[in-house]
Amino acid sequence: MIRLDSIKVSFGDFTAIPHLDLHVRPGEFFTLLGPSGCGKTTALRTLAGFIQPAGGTVTVDGKDVTRLPSDKRQVGMVFQNYALFPSMSVWENIAFGLRVRKEKGAESDRMVRDIACRVELSDEQLAKNVAELSGGQQQRVAVARALVLRPKILLLDEPLSNLDAKLRHQLRQQLKDLQSEFGITTVYVTHDQDEALAMSDRVAVFNKGVVEQVGTPQEIYDHAATEFVCNFIGDSSTLTPEFVAQVNAASGARLSTRASSYLRVEKASLDAPAGGGAVGLSAKVLSRTYHGLHSRYVVRSHGADIRLLVREDGGAHPEPGTETTVYVRPDHILQYHPETGAALQEQDRQEQDQAVALP
Repeated sequence: MIRLDSIKVSFGDFTAIPHLDLHVRPGEFFTLLGPSGCGKTTALRTLAGFIQPAGGTVTVDGKDVTRLPSDKRQVGMVFQNYALFPSMSVWENIAFGLRVRKEKGAESDRMVRDIACRVELSDEQLAKNVAELSGGQQQRVAVARALVLRPKILLLDEPLSNLDAKLRHQLRQQLKDLQSEFGITTVYVTHDQDEALAMSDRVAVFNKGVVEQVGTPQEIYDHAATEFVCNFIGDSSTLTPEFVAQVNAASGARLSTRASSYLRVEKASLDAPAGGGAVGLSAKVLSRTYHGLHSRYVVRSHGADIRLLVREDGGAHPEPGTETTVYVRPDHILQYHPETGAALQEQDRQEQDQAVALP
């Protein structure tokens, strides 16, 4: 559906994107994720036609659109600040593109009311000025204005970032439901990892203009390809060589003690997990923080501060200062080359122990 091949974007002497290859499938909800200034919005605006790349091609449905103006690409865009017209009513904002396209009055009215219903905007709200609406309602207007033109592609640039946390959580599900209902190919930009994991079919993680990994949310989370992706996505504990050595000694595993090693917070436990495979290591409880459904613990074991979660409706709840046991499965430990940051494969770990000196 969408291909970006060998895209290079420069602003004067600064190269924002040195080389970008991406393929977005038809009907996919595809997210560009990364910290501020990483190039994700630049990539989106290049796809939209607002930025002309210095090199490479943009292809939509097999057609080269690299030099095509933005209004000829059949894309709908929702901006971070919504870019609504404050002097117009909600109805006029949604109908603006239809008027530019010279859609007939009766048909335009039908299309506006149909899309307003789908995004849960009432007839009363259609008559209001956009300034009278809440942030969440304005976001719906911006989405409706993009969708009413029935574009092939919907582009969204951090559309929820100006909303409070509760409303963001509510509206991201509505956005995903709308995307599924319309079956429209969607490219979504965000710096919020929770949004990316919850909404996406696939995610591209950007870092300094380079895509470090493309995959499903589960692939990105459980099998982060680089140390940057591991640290940017989710919450992990940094493990010491001594901790890794103890895991090896207790389990017979062959983890590298010289690699950068991490453990996701939900992968450690204070109770022996069912099914076996985990080893128990001595630890001391440093802190416990109550969060309602669970408590967040920090325990120290062989020089590593291990963060973990314990549900309030079951399991051990030791007090800070007490001795305990932390259980870890060797195959849950993520390891990366200390110089390149690339994930270590099973066969690489012995080589790294022999070839890489400790920092």
